Amino acid sequence: MEQTVEQKLKALYELQNIHTKIDKIRQVRGELPMEVADLEDDVLGLETRISKIKAELDDLEDSIVTRKNTIKDAQAAIKRYETQLKEVKNNREYDALTKEIEIQGLDIQVSEKKIKEHGFEITSKTEIYEAAKAELDGRKKDLETKKSELDVITAETEKEEQDLQKKADKAEPQIEERLLVAYKRLRKNAVNGLAVVTIDRDSCSGCFNQIPPQRQLDIRQRKKIIVCEHCGRILVDEALTVEVAEA
Repeated sequence: MEQTVEQKLKALYELQNIHTKIDKIRQVRGELPMEVADLEDDVLGLETRISKIKAELDDLEDSIVTRKNTIKDAQAAIKRYETQLKEVKNNREYDALTKEIEIQGLDIQVSEKKIKEHGFEITSKTEIYEAAKAELDGRKKDLETKKSELDVITAETEKEEQDLQKKADKAEPQIEERLLVAYKRLRKNAVNGLAVVTIDRDSCSGCFNQIPPQRQLDIRQRKKIIVCEHCGRILVDEALTVEVAEA
């Protein structure tokens, strides 16, 4: 059986009431879900950064060990060449050994320079590493606090929200598809989520623009669906809201 315009308006207003209650519950949570998500991203980013710095520090430590081994090998080679110098038989052998000692000496100088450079890098990166770890600890504490707050609020409102959502799911099929699509579009575009509004002091309670007397009369007669010519919201008269509340 097809609904009258009045029945359609009452169904829309009732659905709006349910959604408004759900919106208020979600407003209680405020920005907490977003804050929790942002903190989780921060923690993940810091953990990735710390892991990267740790890997760089490990590489520098390994490089220092390698350079120290290079120095030891070069020192051992120099001793060996110096021993061989005592037994040379001609200038060519002497020059060759002297050249090798020089090369090993240069290798030692390069390695010692690199060890110093790596030492400075380790000091610098360790400071960054410790600062990042301290920041991570702080973010983790903040995250734990925000999660606890969100859990408490969610626990207090979850059942009520679920019950209201069930009512909304049950109410939606009672509204013809064309109107439901328009209603959802209006709700999505409205900052406060209001798609169905009343007349308040001769004005639309959604956008607060004045509604002409004749248009107000048409709304009270409930003969057709009337929308605000300024914001596009569906308008209902105050008496209808009372009837819905008492039903």
